[in-house]
Amino acid sequence: MDRKILDSIDSFIEKNSDSIVRDISRLVSINSIETAPEENAPFGCGPKKALELGLEIAAELGLETRNCENYIGYASVGGDGDKYLATITHLDIVPSGDGWKADPFVMREREGYLIGRGVIDDKGPSVICLYALKYLKEQGIKLRYPVRALLGANEETGMGDVEYYLANYPAPLFCFSPDANFPLICGEKGIWGGNMLSVCSPANVLDIHGGFASNAIPGSCEAIVKADQLVSTADVTAVKEGEFWHLTSKGIAGHASLPEGTKNAIGVMIDYILDNGIASTEEEKFFRFAVKPHHAYDGSLLGIAAESEGFSPLTVVCGMISVEDGHFKQTIDIRYVPSVTGQWLLEKLNEAAGDVASVTFRRDAVPFYKAPDSPDIKACMDAYNLITGEGKAPITIGGGTYARDFPNAVGFGPEHDDRVYPDFVGSMHGAEEAVSKEELLEALKVYIISLLNLEEVDF
Repeated sequence: MDRKILDSIDSFIEKNSDSIVRDISRLVSINSIETAPEENAPFGCGPKKALELGLEIAAELGLETRNCENYIGYASVGGDGDKYLATITHLDIVPSGDGWKADPFVMREREGYLIGRGVIDDKGPSVICLYALKYLKEQGIKLRYPVRALLGANEETGMGDVEYYLANYPAPLFCFSPDANFPLICGEKGIWGGNMLSVCSPANVLDIHGGFASNAIPGSCEAIVKADQLVSTADVTAVKEGEFWHLTSKGIAGHASLPEGTKNAIGVMIDYILDNGIASTEEEKFFRFAVKPHHAYDGSLLGIAAESEGFSPLTVVCGMISVEDGHFKQTIDIRYVPSVTGQWLLEKLNEAAGDVASVTFRRDAVPFYKAPDSPDIKACMDAYNLITGEGKAPITIGGGTYARDFPNAVGFGPEHDDRVYPDFVGSMHGAEEAVSKEELLEALKVYIISLLNLEEVDF
């Protein structure tokens, strides 16, 4: 890479760093959780408002913009031809959840970190993609392929934005999604979502509810139970309210694809109920089945443990529990490897459930894998290793990104699993979600160079 180009990128980032932080803060201020569809707002007013602001920011940067009927939108540079490159990020978020030390929709800065819901997933990366296009425009670089920065509005709860886009607009020649991990993700596990529904109805456990998203491990759970005498523990608070007990459990929240190091508050609650003999006979049968994924997230207690070369082992977590229509319902989120199928998972789970519960299918996104030595991946990896000096190779993950929905795409940062962060830095989908400002700006440099490299690839 020409030294003059690297110097110009450094100068650009230095000049624009304060504006980047400002624009991330503007987007974080919008609560863009999906809600019921409204007129001209297919995913609710929050995602629509965030999308409109994202396109407004793009226009302020001098980019061409298009709102695709509020399903998705994009900024572009170099024209609007059908043969183009793209980045794709999203502006919708998961609910804030518990455990925040301040308003999650007012971005804070602490010791070089930005804190707020969406700073890393995925409003911060959305902004730096827009600034990558601004660099290309300001430098007057002649582009072989136009470049679009796609801004989605439904990644967290269904990816209906991409479904709409690909049904109505041509797919990019190549696309990378900064909604993932560095160095580069060339393969993703399958994502299987379902529900386990109890045969029994509530008896001694009158209510239980925990979690805010099926793809997030909850940090708290509550229950109302019948019992003679209960005592609080380190993880469960028991308070007598009239003739019933109000229980509150706490855990360590995180993303469903990364259960290691988390502590599911639903499992903590079920263990307390079972250990204290609270459940009726039929309730106990269900809860002993429902707690199995909490005790072994590799699926071994459910008979679904599996591995495939190039991937980490299958994982299973349960993100939400509730009482619905007189039965207990717990969601299931499985990140599975290519050696098994979604249908096999459904059959094995119902076999494990026996006569105490039924397991139903809700979602199945199959695994994908792209050869790590392909020219487009090499273009991105060359940029990453040039800037970081790490000499790394592509990886596979258990998370799901937009990459799996495009015919030719990968996940590409900006998170780093192997870097150590201060204790106050929360994870995506967790409380105190945070991102290093320095790392975001480093990612911006990587993305600019990647796009320049991709312009030289024959697609």
